[in-house]
Amino acid sequence: MAKEITKKETVEKIEDQKVMPFGKQNYIIVLIGIALLALGFILMLGGGSNDPDVFNEQMFNFRRITLSTILILAGFVVEIVAIFWRNKK
Repeated sequence: MAKEITKKETVEKIEDQKVMPFGKQNYIIVLIGIALLALGFILMLGGGSNDPDVFNEQMFNFRRITLSTILILAGFVVEIVAIFWRNKK
């Protein structure tokens, strides 16, 4: 004989399946990634010139070309890690 599934058992199964895909750690890692991205874009600002006839060398310094790019790439990597991070439970 097949076992009859009651409404209570069905509700319990549905409640067991209601698991949030992201935990608290995931959201913390996402915020760290967003902070890295924002910092990278902020460091990239500036370096322009008000006079179009004058060339400003500050446009190509280490902070704007290298450091900001590294921070932005690190931010994207952190975001990917945040998506794939699983709790040890």
